[in-house]
Amino acid sequence: MNNSFLFAIDQASEEIIISNSPKNTNKIHFLERIKRQDNEILYNSVLALTEITKSTNFNMKTFNSMNKVCQTEYTKHKEIKE
Repeated sequence: MNNSFLFAIDQASEEIIISNSPKNTNKIHFLERIKRQDNEILYNSVLALTEITKSTNFNMKTFNSMNKVCQTEYTKHKEIKE
């Protein structure tokens, strides 16, 4: 099953919310929450991704590039955690 990780920031708790979505479905599955202090790089990457989506000059290429950074950082986080 091919998954894409989805990222959100809970600003109140300063946590990254990680979910995934199987390809070609509209189902979203919660995976975990990561505290900012547990992965500052991922937190800042997701924050940047979120800011890109708010831009009045939204650029899909820029969004996809930043999303790839987030995907890679989360994959590294999971490998270290195991």
